[in-house]
Amino acid sequence: MEPQNANFLTMRSTWWVACYAVAMAAVESAVVVYLRELHAGPAPVSVLQYVLPQRLLVIEIGREVATLIMILAVAALAARTARDRFLYFAFSFGVWDIFYYIWLWVFIGWPPSLFTWDFLFLIPVPWIGPVIAPVIVSLSLVIGSLWLLARPSFVVPRLAWGLAIVGAVLVVLSFTVDYRYALMAVDPPRFRWELFGAGVIVAVGGMTYWSRTQKEGGP
Repeated sequence: MEPQNANFLTMRSTWWVACYAVAMAAVESAVVVYLRELHAGPAPVSVLQYVLPQRLLVIEIGREVATLIMILAVAALAARTARDRFLYFAFSFGVWDIFYYIWLWVFIGWPPSLFTWDFLFLIPVPWIGPVIAPVIVSLSLVIGSLWLLARPSFVVPRLAWGLAIVGAVLVVLSFTVDYRYALMAVDPPRFRWELFGAGVIVAVGGMTYWSRTQKEGGP
């Protein structure tokens, strides 16, 4: 396939994946609005201080799994190679997560601040953190995936992938190390910014360094 046609197809796929992620974020945020109205009252300041009934908690975990499957399915349909499927997954996940909070703010004015605590994920333990933290991660995913999608011949070195994995582990730890506070329905005394910051620097820094030192298609 000619490079010009390939670039057009990539742009078209990226556009439709973005549209899907934005629309799905609107649906998901609407579901959250309904749950809060039914069980927590309108727009709680900190959702960590409210506990869903066990029956609804199981359903909520199932909804999270279904969301990941939908994002993965769209990524699989948008790309032909494993590399591009992964990049479309990262891109759609990032767009979905950012617009999830945008739609919540449009619908009910929540979160009142980017530093408001939120439940981020429930599998295998609750992931908690200020809203700005997952937004930073999602912005990094969107920018990084778009950069790599625009450079199909660029080969990311194994060391860079290794650093990205290490960084991701540190970020996940920053979200999960204090999960017991969520079980007690109280806000943690602080967020683990040292773990989060180290994870972002290692992951993004490694990718940025290799993107500048390696030629496209290099080893």
